[in-house]
Amino acid sequence: MKIRIAKATALLALPMVVACCSLMTSCEKVLSTDSEFVQFAEDNTLDQPEDTIYSTMGIIRDMQIVADRLVLLGELRGDLVITTDEATKDLKNLAAFNFSEDNQYNRISDFYAIINDCNFFIANADMNLERLGKVIFEREFTAIKTFRAWTYLQLAKIYGEVPLVLDPILTESDAQKEMYKEPSDMSAICEYFISDIEDLVDNELPQYGQIGSYNSKQFFIPVRVLLGEMCLWSGDYDVAIEYFADYLTMLNNQVPTGTASAYWNENIDNFATAVPVGSFGGMFNSSISEEVISMIPMEDNEYYGVKSYLPNIFNSIGNSNHGFFQVTPSKAMSDYSYAENYCYLYTTKVGKDTIYVPKDNLQKKYYAGDLRFCQTYSYGNVNRDEFSKYSSKEQSISKHNGMFVVTYRKQQVYLMLAEALNRSGYPETAMCVLKYGLTNLNILRYVSDNEYDMLPYCIDFNDAIFTGNNTQGIHSRGCGEAECDTLYVLPMPETALASYDDTVAYQIPLVEDMIMREMTLEEAFEGQRYYDLMRIAIRRGEPEYLAKPIANRTGQEDAALLSFLKDATNWYLPLETQSQK
Repeated sequence: MKIRIAKATALLALPMVVACCSLMTSCEKVLSTDSEFVQFAEDNTLDQPEDTIYSTMGIIRDMQIVADRLVLLGELRGDLVITTDEATKDLKNLAAFNFSEDNQYNRISDFYAIINDCNFFIANADMNLERLGKVIFEREFTAIKTFRAWTYLQLAKIYGEVPLVLDPILTESDAQKEMYKEPSDMSAICEYFISDIEDLVDNELPQYGQIGSYNSKQFFIPVRVLLGEMCLWSGDYDVAIEYFADYLTMLNNQVPTGTASAYWNENIDNFATAVPVGSFGGMFNSSISEEVISMIPMEDNEYYGVKSYLPNIFNSIGNSNHGFFQVTPSKAMSDYSYAENYCYLYTTKVGKDTIYVPKDNLQKKYYAGDLRFCQTYSYGNVNRDEFSKYSSKEQSISKHNGMFVVTYRKQQVYLMLAEALNRSGYPETAMCVLKYGLTNLNILRYVSDNEYDMLPYCIDFNDAIFTGNNTQGIHSRGCGEAECDTLYVLPMPETALASYDDTVAYQIPLVEDMIMREMTLEEAFEGQRYYDLMRIAIRRGEPEYLAKPIANRTGQEDAALLSFLKDATNWYLPLETQSQK
């Protein structure tokens, strides 16, 4: 994909800092101004209309550099994948939480390069410059402030706490001064950036038309979605609901779930010879997929800029890696998928009957249970002689095609909305997201009067737009007709509790577990898993919520890893490696 983003970085390629000197020890670069791109501020005024696209595309080029890393950091430290013997040392150490040596995936300076370029634009863009009555830089100003907030959110997830740098750094002395600041944690970062971008929600984002095969609108992160996620991390669930719901129901830009799924064809007589079908896996191969809300576009050739190597890590690719993939689904991932039930209505001459697909005697074991796994993953043996340079095992994970790295997609927003709804005391409405689909009709049908009367005003899905033809429960994307599944239900106590509030309190953690399972099945291999576990573990004050699944990802408990991860300070990458201390 010759989008040539690197060619458009002339005005804003100011890699930024790192680091700073630790007290009388060796220095790790966090904010580095030692770059041929660094120029004096007086030579970099942004006061011409053409500055807008150059500046913005320069920042997107910076984001390309961290794109693969975001997926790998969020996935390899989770419980859904393991590394193979062919994995690089850095990947193996990442999965093992071993940072005793320099690791290419622990380069915080690349994130601060994005931040510095954003800071430079924000500080220097002439917001009084107008053309035809419109502020020329307004759309880019919105996009770039959002990029900065998004980057800091990633840093908080990865490092726990980092220096909050809000001004452009152009000298080494400025860099060192910034690095001596008291670092900001997730709470402080969310608090600052929610305030910083909340007034931008109604601003339009840039639209540069078609660039290569990409709709450039997808390069930019919707402000409401980012605000919703930051509210989710900071525990402000009522406000998160408002941002997510407003984004999904915005006038002239409504976002139904769609009905893409992986499924068994109806009226199958012999599942032992049948193969699941559907459109779920194909959603991740196209830059024009309606599933993708925002992305980081990647080049298909290093000559034009930054190329993604995720396909080489997750897939067998001919001459590129001779079939030797480096990451593969874990036993835990297979078990999560296998544990689900696929339910559908079987039509007979006398009517319809509820059928659960068997889990044994299928063509492949990973056809059992939820079908999203087998629609995105395939594995097989190849007949090779012992001297072949090619692997005798082949794997494909369709979520990584190298064209782009997703930053947000539709089902992710719906699942985050479900998480916020549940934590705000609306578990029945959250179950609508999972089982039935979020329409006004389904809310009326499946939400009790007690909960319905308390729902916020923003939970209102236009009856003409959100219908049964374009909306479904997310569980149905891999488990058949979830609304008919009598095993997939809202948790209820065995005996009636003293009050409605007691019942809701009982349901919330159990529905949250269901949402987490759905996130696992829907978003596997996309780089979300580790942070989803982290967020729930922090919320509950239970480090084991993260530690136990990861320690058991191979099917056998790693006692040392379990003990290590019970200490939440070990969840984050170090700002300087052990070998430098």
